[in-house]
Amino acid sequence: MTLREHIIELRNRLVVSVAAIVVGTIAAWFIYDQAFHFLTSPFVESVRQLNPQPGEKRPELTLGGVGDALTFQIKVSALIGLILAGPIWLYQLWAFIAPGLHRSEKKWTFLFAGIAAPLFAGGMAVAYWTLPKGIAILISFTPESVQNLVDVQHYLDFVIRTMLVFGVAFLIPLVVVLLNMVGLVPATALSKFRPYIILVIFVFAAVATPSGDPFTMCLLAIPMCLLFFIAEVICRINDKRRSRKTEEMLAD
Repeated sequence: MTLREHIIELRNRLVVSVAAIVVGTIAAWFIYDQAFHFLTSPFVESVRQLNPQPGEKRPELTLGGVGDALTFQIKVSALIGLILAGPIWLYQLWAFIAPGLHRSEKKWTFLFAGIAAPLFAGGMAVAYWTLPKGIAILISFTPESVQNLVDVQHYLDFVIRTMLVFGVAFLIPLVVVLLNMVGLVPATALSKFRPYIILVIFVFAAVATPSGDPFTMCLLAIPMCLLFFIAEVICRINDKRRSRKTEEMLAD
């Protein structure tokens, strides 16, 4: 294909992807109430955990402007539309890249994509589960004379950012395996620096978690450590396989 043909193909695939996202956004508009309940449930649960006494000021989600409700609904619908259209725009991306890959590269791409998706989803699920506890701890620092009114749009950004951080964190061991397969990170190095890596994981978890309390930190750090140990075992097996293959080639 010529450069012009590549550009035309890219344009066509972008049009299909954008159209799918628009259709997904329109569909999401009709399930907005359920989506809003899902996104705000951690906040409602956090207020319940705080157990405010009768007459005590309760934290509340608020909208600050006349048009903020409409803006927020559009924002949430667009986010859900992007997720609903994920299979379509991901396929369009793959279909554009795939012709330039060798057969073995396509096989590894499918394998790692199949592993990355559940890992990322698992990280986001852990984040959603820990959010009520984290939000409750953060809100508990509000002085008694002050009512905590949380802007809904800022709250949404906080929830999405937290879930993305957890999702990406769960992908780090997969990246380690990828680096090992291309020969950049040997298993011996992982074993040598294991105590320091575990320390870095806990420091990262302390910084990345929304509340910074030990409970929430461990809910991120412990699965990351387990995934790292699994990645180290895979790297060790891969290094032995690579070493055996090299010895056979030398013997021939």
